[in-house]
Amino acid sequence: MKLELDPDRLFPVDPATRDVARGLYAEVATLPILSPHGHVDPAILLHNVPFLDSAELLIRYDHYVTRLMHAAGVPLTDLGIADSLSPAPIASPREAWRTFCAHWHLYAGTASGYWLQHEFSVLFGIDRHPDASNADALFDLIQTALATEAFRPRALFTQFGIEVLATTDDPMDDLAVHRALVADASFTGRVVPTFRPDAYLNPAASGFADGVARLAEWNGTAPGSYRGYIEALAGRRRYFVDHGAVSADHGVLQPLAVDMPASEAAALFERARGGALSDVEAQAFAGHMLLEMARMSVDDGLVMTVHPGVFRNHNTDTFRRFGPDMGHDIPVTTTYVDPLRPLLEKFGNLPDFHLVLFAVDETAYSREIAPLAGFYPSVYVGAPWWFLDAPDAVLRFRAAVTETAGFYRGSGFIDDTRAFLSIPARHEMARRLDAAFLARLVREGRIDRPTAERIIVDLVDTLPRKVFKL
Repeated sequence: MKLELDPDRLFPVDPATRDVARGLYAEVATLPILSPHGHVDPAILLHNVPFLDSAELLIRYDHYVTRLMHAAGVPLTDLGIADSLSPAPIASPREAWRTFCAHWHLYAGTASGYWLQHEFSVLFGIDRHPDASNADALFDLIQTALATEAFRPRALFTQFGIEVLATTDDPMDDLAVHRALVADASFTGRVVPTFRPDAYLNPAASGFADGVARLAEWNGTAPGSYRGYIEALAGRRRYFVDHGAVSADHGVLQPLAVDMPASEAAALFERARGGALSDVEAQAFAGHMLLEMARMSVDDGLVMTVHPGVFRNHNTDTFRRFGPDMGHDIPVTTTYVDPLRPLLEKFGNLPDFHLVLFAVDETAYSREIAPLAGFYPSVYVGAPWWFLDAPDAVLRFRAAVTETAGFYRGSGFIDDTRAFLSIPARHEMARRLDAAFLARLVREGRIDRPTAERIIVDLVDTLPRKVFKL
């Protein structure tokens, strides 16, 4: 089966509207990529060594890819993922690639399938859909490409047109890789860290007590000192700012902010260190710390992004055997208006405080997030994320938020990916969908063409620079 990329992919079917979309897309097709939230390992850019193979690059660490094959009954060990509780051998990279190719049909109509087709065609020149009969030939073709200088990480960074790439980092990371990249005159890209403190704020998180102890040791204070704990978090945030960070990211189950006296928080903190909190108390303390993180963002200027609404590691056995990020993180219903009111009462009207609210529960866009962003100067609507970063969901997002909050209360596109090769495909998809949405408004007489041309440039370039203080 021939693999071809339609030059009008994702554009409206109506010829006249499609023509407007083509013109709008042309305005932004070659603009640089701004990626202010993602999970690419910065070490690949520092060391700049060749990628190992197609399975390691396109399958092993992409839970979008592994989850559908697991759902079809493919053991994760057949994809080259080790089972920590079993000595059974795992598939070789070539064997894992064969399994993927034999199941390629599973990805038809999915966002993963769309991105992968783009990668296959644009990056590797592949003109046939993968299947069991051509798996070995495609593996060898990709392997040959990966051995060339053009496919080294730095060369791809330049080829992709990436201007800014943000990583996601533990608060106690020494950020040595980021320092080395800044000091390396041969690398001219901008790679910035992101402060991700979840495990240090939530008493229910694995390793909370150990994290608190590490903070205390770094700060030179007693592990049981709540004041020292707060000082240490603020100090580590300053350390990140000094190393180029622009945001602090919070992955919480629910976006809950709790305002409580410092004395009450200190008492909960002391009991949290010993694992003595009830579920309700742990939730309250984590909510208090989300409010504290907002206060610190007001002080140090880090953009506060909140990625809530995901039940992480839903299947206990899979988590025990294979670890996190194996495709069994599942969306849950999420609410924002009441839970975040204490935070917004304190900081919502401060224009220099930027709070970007993401959702995996798309019912929240029109019901809660867009109305909040349509009033509070601090609040911005986070781009469609995770299960919602697919073509139809992106268009639903635009329809859900625009009539309430307009185009200028959004974050700009966020690729949120570990899959480095998919970054240009994801941004290209977003730009085409924005062009399609705006073209419909032009054809319906709701906005004129010059306004649409300005908006699409702002969505791609101006807004992410503003919202993430780039």
